Amino acid sequence: MCTSPNQYCSKMLFRWRWIFSSRWLTPGSPTVDTTVARKLPAAALNLVFPDECRICGASLDNFSNIPVCSHCLSAPQPLLAEHFCRCCQTPFLNEAPLDETGLCRLCSGGLTSFDRSYSFGEYSGELRKSIHLLKYGGIQPLSRPLGKLLLSAVPRDDVFDFIIPIPLHWRRRWKRGFNQSELLARTVAKRLGVPLCSGLKRLWATPSQAGLTNAQRRQNVAGAFVVSKKSLVVNKHVLLIDDVLTTGATVNAAAAALKKAGARRVTVLTLARVDRRRPSRLEQ
Repeated sequence: MCTSPNQYCSKMLFRWRWIFSSRWLTPGSPTVDTTVARKLPAAALNLVFPDECRICGASLDNFSNIPVCSHCLSAPQPLLAEHFCRCCQTPFLNEAPLDETGLCRLCSGGLTSFDRSYSFGEYSGELRKSIHLLKYGGIQPLSRPLGKLLLSAVPRDDVFDFIIPIPLHWRRRWKRGFNQSELLARTVAKRLGVPLCSGLKRLWATPSQAGLTNAQRRQNVAGAFVVSKKSLVVNKHVLLIDDVLTTGATVNAAAAALKKAGARRVTVLTLARVDRRRPSRLEQ
């Protein structure tokens, strides 16, 4: 028997109302626990928008895909020092480790391939925990506020041709799902209006740098990077971005590859660095 379009629509609307009737949410419904029903939307929201700060545990005032409170986001402060190397910006307690030109032993000895290095803050406290949430916790939206902190450390008197993030080996990137340095670099590139380039490649998956001495770290990453298209960086000023600087071995190896490919100048920018003025465990 044929059914008219109006009859069909009325029948489907009746079925939809029966299946999704609002009566099951009303207090008078005998088949549903209204306490549970009221908690369902909140529980679903909490899965997507956590209600506690992942750093300090305080309650979050607003729904956000960044599970960190405003206090912890604003807590990191710039790294300040009276004495630091004018090349790698390593802070020192006094000027004894610096030569007459203001360079540390590594830089004066020609062991650094980059021309300058800048970092926002110390790799400790809320900044360190935020980096871990991004890097190991997979909280990618954190790259936006952290990228703004990174941006504040960019030297204002420099002009860059390209921004290049430190690459991950493809297996590590596949396992993690993203490159945290690339996420941070996107914010900087967008604000500065400088092209973001992915022409730097990591040839092999280097073992973790944690627990290695300075010399072992340099050896671990020596020759690990290569520029895929040399003509892209010839006679260019490259801003090389990473999340954390410990001994500088990784960024130094990457800068060496860029210089070998013909880059005129390489400036390193990291979100945080280990402050060697006090005892600290080296981590990446």
